[in-house]
Amino acid sequence: MSDHTYRIVEVAGSSEISHADAIDNAIARMAKTTRHLRWFEVLQMRGEIENGEIRHYQVTMKVGFTVED
Repeated sequence: MSDHTYRIVEVAGSSEISHADAIDNAIARMAKTTRHLRWFEVLQMRGEIENGEIRHYQVTMKVGFTVED
């Protein structure tokens, strides 16, 4: 097994459906512009309330990807 070096970025994903969907949305968007995604860590979960109902979910997370040689 070779050693790996990772770059870590912080991103926020959002969704009108759920926190899990917010994570999926953020990872899918990152995958369009970043290669070698390897892991994520959820830092915060929050939401927006409008008229007593949840309107948006948001998740802030760290995403790690391997640095190319």
